[in-house]
Amino acid sequence: MCGIIGVFGRQDARELVEQGLKTLENRGKDGSSIHSQKDYALGHCLHSLVGFLKQPLIEGNNLFAANCEIYNWESLNKKYDLTARNDAEAIFRLLQKKGVNDEVLEELDGVYAFAFLSGKILYLARDIIGVKPLWYSHANGFCFASEKKALEKLGMTGINELNPRKILKYSTEENRLEFIERPFFSLEPELKEGQSKLIDRLSVLLQNAISKRIPQKKFGLLFSGGIDSTLIAYLLKKSGRDFTCYTTVIDDPNLKEPEDQVYAQKIAEKLKLNLKIIKLSPAQLPKYLKLIVPLIEDSNVVKVEVALTFFAACEAAKADGCKVLFTGLGSEELFAGYKRHKDSPDINKECLSGLLKLYERDLYRDDVITMYNSIEARLPFLDRELVEYSIRIPARYKIKNNVEKYILRQAAMRLGLAQELITRRKKAAQYGSNMSKAIAKLTKKSGFRLKSEYLRQFYPSHNLRLGALVSSGKDSIYAMYTMLRQNYSVECLITLKSENPDSFMFHTPTVELVELQSKSIGIPLILEETKGEKETELEDLKKALIRAKEKYKLEGVITGALYSNYQRERIEKICDQLSLKIFSPLWHISQETELREILDSGFSFILTKIAAEGLDKSWLNKEFGEAHLKKLIELNKKIGLNIAGEGGEYESLMIDGPIFRQKLVIKSSEIIEESRNTATLIIKKAELQDKKGGQDEL
Repeated sequence: MCGIIGVFGRQDARELVEQGLKTLENRGKDGSSIHSQKDYALGHCLHSLVGFLKQPLIEGNNLFAANCEIYNWESLNKKYDLTARNDAEAIFRLLQKKGVNDEVLEELDGVYAFAFLSGKILYLARDIIGVKPLWYSHANGFCFASEKKALEKLGMTGINELNPRKILKYSTEENRLEFIERPFFSLEPELKEGQSKLIDRLSVLLQNAISKRIPQKKFGLLFSGGIDSTLIAYLLKKSGRDFTCYTTVIDDPNLKEPEDQVYAQKIAEKLKLNLKIIKLSPAQLPKYLKLIVPLIEDSNVVKVEVALTFFAACEAAKADGCKVLFTGLGSEELFAGYKRHKDSPDINKECLSGLLKLYERDLYRDDVITMYNSIEARLPFLDRELVEYSIRIPARYKIKNNVEKYILRQAAMRLGLAQELITRRKKAAQYGSNMSKAIAKLTKKSGFRLKSEYLRQFYPSHNLRLGALVSSGKDSIYAMYTMLRQNYSVECLITLKSENPDSFMFHTPTVELVELQSKSIGIPLILEETKGEKETELEDLKKALIRAKEKYKLEGVITGALYSNYQRERIEKICDQLSLKIFSPLWHISQETELREILDSGFSFILTKIAAEGLDKSWLNKEFGEAHLKKLIELNKKIGLNIAGEGGEYESLMIDGPIFRQKLVIKSSEIIEESRNTATLIIKKAELQDKKGGQDEL
């Protein structure tokens, strides 16, 4: 693939683009070029796989640069008589002929990020899932680049990742931005075919997704011995092309043999694959971390642990002369491969939610790692046609008889894989390689308590600027704390005060006490009032998020959602419209585990409302402890009560914890009892008591 960068509305545009291309040089070593005028410049560095054609492309008052791999460019060339010499030129001519809109982009089969200047209007767009990255800044002029670090090194501020579901339209004359919405994949209509026909069609789509991505140049495969990489390896083998499988593991005699190594060797032997096991010793990891953590611009523990295994494989593939590396990323979200899918009451909605987040969670990390090693990642499971079909396969075929990815395993057997080769259950890369254990040992050896604290030293900057949706209760505060521990910066709390005590979306008891929590924690508060009417209250949430985003330059939002699909789906929809990334760190965590973690972390909370059999007014206004938790566990076993109160059994108020500088103390209150099992704590006066004696009142 390639790197692109542009600067508009600046007299020093060419100089800035020249500097930026130095940061992006690993993205394309087959050539680089700049086109500039007095107040703008567009630059490109080329990683050539489909012909060598210098960019930016220029024709009249149209200018174009792309980071793309389009598999149907030749058919589009013929269909529209584009006379293009490669895929980038095909996009350029297609946009000139038909304009920039979702209908045109729908015709592109592949992945891309491009800049298209037509007269005084600049368009930026990405493939709908976001495989290819694009960042922009509209602070001092308008700038964009393939990587965030390129803009940071130029001193740009207010840097945002372009949401893949939006086309950015910038007027160079008016220095004004607007966005064109693009629809995402739909779960409807659900496919009605029987299992056998579903397997037949899926088998064809899988073969097509892989065959169209096989390059003429040398390539490899990231290999773990799981169903995804095994199926890709099998179909690549059937193509008759030579390739190498790469598996990264930790070589530590004090640890059990890595599971990925065991399975990779077993499968490679059965399928006669060329396999390379890359063994990293724990002593090598700090050297890699110094390079990788700044490279991916993130110190999130999971991202870093996965990045280590991926980087080492790319490094080995580069040394072997590979220009392309296949990976199985995306399969989990199509075919329900995670525990959260099993726990979800609506598996396909969970799959769709995961697809929405892929560009933030996995795709940027993998792109910058491959590009650093001058390798292009190819992801057949994210083939558009395959995704459109697979997301609508009925959930009962994705998890069946407690087997995840059931339909994919059946398709693998239909294609000729023996059952014994496809039975391995999901094992995340950081665990299958023993990387997680190795980082844990390094953390302890270096004198740090948490992995996140250890990794923070390699990337002192915060990962992203987030706002926390906070209700005053235990879940939202603990979710925020979880993200803070992962080195994210929480810039503000966001609270909706609902007039409707039975709001479908928002926690209403004691919400006014968020003001005291905000003071104690030292994070400012955005408060928005709402009448709490069903669905229309979402517009009030949108207003609050817009205010927060503009004032604090937010890049994402934290929610304390545990199991409520109703709440999470609506928040996700609004956030995606506003190009805000969404984080729900407690999603589908065991309710008992969550409460234990809250208590073990040093938080204190009280119950402010109860409405369930087994509970009475004696539970109110008392600090929650181990005895309360044991009772809730008993009630769960006896009557199915939600331990975390997810069913509305109780409401909580967080009063103290490791991020509180002062404790929230109830000075005056009364209990309104509606029935034996329904009661509410009315707080009349509360104050913050400084742990040294000072106080604030409400």
